[in-house]
Amino acid sequence: MSLFIEQFSLGKKGPRVAVKDCIDVAGYASKSGSESLADAPVANSHAEVVERLLSGGCELIGKLNMHEFAYGMSGVNHYTGTPINPLFPDYIPGGSSSASAALVAQGDVDFTLGSDTGGSIRLPAACCGVYGLKPTFGRVSRKGAHPEQSSLDCVGPFAGSLEGLMLAMSMIDDSFKRSATSELEAFTLGRVRVQAHPDIDEALSAYLDTANVPCAEIELPSIDAAFNAGLDIINAECWAAWGKYLPSGKVGKDVATRLRAAKNTTPDTVAKAEVVRQRFTAEVDAALEKFSVLVLPTLPDFPMTREAALAGALDLRSSALVRPFNLSGHPALSIPMNDKLGRPMALQLVAAHGQDERLCEVAAELERLHLSHFGGKLHAT
Repeated sequence: MSLFIEQFSLGKKGPRVAVKDCIDVAGYASKSGSESLADAPVANSHAEVVERLLSGGCELIGKLNMHEFAYGMSGVNHYTGTPINPLFPDYIPGGSSSASAALVAQGDVDFTLGSDTGGSIRLPAACCGVYGLKPTFGRVSRKGAHPEQSSLDCVGPFAGSLEGLMLAMSMIDDSFKRSATSELEAFTLGRVRVQAHPDIDEALSAYLDTANVPCAEIELPSIDAAFNAGLDIINAECWAAWGKYLPSGKVGKDVATRLRAAKNTTPDTVAKAEVVRQRFTAEVDAALEKFSVLVLPTLPDFPMTREAALAGALDLRSSALVRPFNLSGHPALSIPMNDKLGRPMALQLVAAHGQDERLCEVAAELERLHLSHFGGKLHAT
């Protein structure tokens, strides 16, 4: 099966969960979806998030497929197989946490864990029509996640509902505390001006109109520069982590091509990217002093078709609206929107550093207000 790298059953018969292959489970090798790691030794201990899941009473049912080395946005993997997008089979499942999103969309788990270095939770969540959260950078432990060193990567959950995301967060992060009251104080939205497909832009407008929440348009002047800076940093860090496996000849063509190019990322390029990181982070912080959360599409366009991706098409611009918030470290989540033509689309919400609980609660209230406009039922925008 292209969903699972390994299937097993660990823990109690509580919530059913599965984790991305780059997260250690004791007794199983973390191969990060790569043939070059086919003979990797088994992990001696669980990743900290896995320990938390098991101690919380979850049943861990397996390790999940992914884009090789978490270094791609399509989810295509010619070695381990490419998961089918259950709700939108003509489209890619998204990457790199492809199977983490697809298994949730298939309805076989309560939630899954993935990782997000440049949109790798939010993008596949949007492609597969599920919910995905990238926590504040550094909030959720990466001990036992690969690669070991990253200034961008976050472990986070996928679920079929916001309630499921919050359950997952409460299990993997002891500091995640939901509000004791169901009444959320009034909130405001800053809608970030971005370039997006007209149908996606129109759907987001319709969603926000039905929710009837105070909303004003804002600019993040450095968002495009932040996308490019995020690419520069991930290239440097992925070369440092995975470049040593190129001589094996067992790295997939798409990832090998990116790694060879990444080798040329200079220290000066990284230093300039860090300047952009500081500038963009300050812009987001300033916007969040005026608004409760920021809102924008998750994807600037509809995902690639599965056929095009399997034929070798690449689209790094699909991460143009998600990657910048890896650079800044702000928590961000993706909420599915419906489309009358049956295409995947989603909105993204971004909150201040450390405000992951508020982000989830605002998202839940926004969704409630939207659905209440249609009698509480899902609606094709």
